[in-house]
Amino acid sequence: MKIKAVNGFARILKSEGTPWVSCYPTSPVNNALGEEGMPILMMGEERFAVAVADGFSRVTNGKQIGVCTVMAGLNAAGIQMAFGAVAQAWEDSSPMLVIAEGLGVGASRHTHFDMAEAFKPVTKWVGKVDRADLIPEYTRRAYTHLRSGRPGPVLLLIPRDLGEYDPDEHPYSPVKGWRTGPDPDDVKSAIRVLLAAKDPLLHVGEGVCYADAAAELLQFAEAAQIPVLTTLKAKGVFPENHPLSVGVRGSMADHFLRKCDLLFSIGSSLFPGRFSHAVSDAQKKTIVQCTVDTLDINRSYETRHAVIGDAKLTLPALVQELQSKGARKKPEVLEEIRAARQAFKDKFRPWLESNETPINPYRVFGDLAKVLDPKNSFLTADSGNTRDQTSTVYEAQIPRGYLGWGNVSTLGFSLAGAVAAKLAYPQRQCVHVTGDAGVCYMMGNFEAVARYQIGITTIHINNGGYSGYGPGFWGEGHDPYTWKVSDHGNACMANMARAVGFHAEDVTQPAEIIPALKRAFDENAKGRPAFVEFICSHHPVHGGWVR
Repeated sequence: MKIKAVNGFARILKSEGTPWVSCYPTSPVNNALGEEGMPILMMGEERFAVAVADGFSRVTNGKQIGVCTVMAGLNAAGIQMAFGAVAQAWEDSSPMLVIAEGLGVGASRHTHFDMAEAFKPVTKWVGKVDRADLIPEYTRRAYTHLRSGRPGPVLLLIPRDLGEYDPDEHPYSPVKGWRTGPDPDDVKSAIRVLLAAKDPLLHVGEGVCYADAAAELLQFAEAAQIPVLTTLKAKGVFPENHPLSVGVRGSMADHFLRKCDLLFSIGSSLFPGRFSHAVSDAQKKTIVQCTVDTLDINRSYETRHAVIGDAKLTLPALVQELQSKGARKKPEVLEEIRAARQAFKDKFRPWLESNETPINPYRVFGDLAKVLDPKNSFLTADSGNTRDQTSTVYEAQIPRGYLGWGNVSTLGFSLAGAVAAKLAYPQRQCVHVTGDAGVCYMMGNFEAVARYQIGITTIHINNGGYSGYGPGFWGEGHDPYTWKVSDHGNACMANMARAVGFHAEDVTQPAEIIPALKRAFDENAKGRPAFVEFICSHHPVHGGWVR
């Protein structure tokens, strides 16, 4: 029996285990999803609909692929608005499926905007379905790209009146995805140079997350007895309370990165972007790069030793080769890390425990750590100082316990990340931290969060500042002409959140931080989102990146 192409596609999504599709505002696929009983989450604008799907793929490490639809066709305004969100997923290598209305045969003469060409630079693949019976084939190709190799977004263009096809003649089976294993000779070479190094450092990227190889990483690090540094996007894949962890950024990370004579990288591109470390004195260090993508080899630094393969297969091979060479015990390394961690904590402790008013933002983060269970919670933060400060001091202990991101750094993404995390892990306490600019980016989507009763907490660090800072204890400041914004007396964001259904309050005293957070979490447990606005001081201090 024949079915409409869009209904066949909706059934395929269900067979792939898609739990819901985020969208805004209309699409022929949306109607088919409704007819087939697929839940639809209508967000407040296109960029956010894409971001929620993106966040879902990230927090589940690609085990579940986030899917979204945006308005397109001859009215391409929706997909044009979504471009930045898709570009962010591309930059951060996030595997999500974007669905947009394609143009029917002959319709391209009515538009100047070529959707397929426009999105090729920010997707792994663009599929233009031009025949109903090609729906299964194109979806198979899409999920093959989504589940194999380096992650990234895929765009499928499905015209409105594509017609019908017979699913019995053109069946669909879910796509498993494929991994590649390492060359044994490369594994031996990598372990040989590791054992010859005086001060090796394990540099871990997000590829370990997508490979679901956290347990294998822990086994390798403990067998090798070397310090472990993670990228911002991989924060938490190695427990940061482990004696071998040197975190993501700050004095500890800086010390071991500069000191190392061997950088042993797993799952990282090693690209020195704005939100990642450069390899200082790279010409004096040996670099071993274990990655799934050959495009990363010799990209930023000379790669003398490479191991090409999925981290889930590479790490056990490395462990086996390492163990064949005998046990490694290096108590002096553990002591060096312990001392560095103590010095790092001593620097930040006065701010984490500060009783000053306006509230020091670090006091908020210090108290937040006291009420969040690091093994059953999720935290992320928006662009700017909220991301920089939380990623410096928050101790993540489970993969995706903290969602790090930022190559493109779209403001407002933290809300999408928290929503996606709560949808993926309903039992977790999900929190995101944002500043004044971030709230203005995301406020149009608060209504949707309340409408769907998604119990997350928004922490607003309100210091009355946007881009930059004026003079302060840190010096003359930067961007002095653009940092000021309405203060709390003129614009209470908690009132705005309350008006659309959030539990909301503003906090001015340090002693009220923990009680306010507990009240917010209690409301979350009832399915009500919460917004807690902390009136804070300017404090642009955080761990930097090695340059």
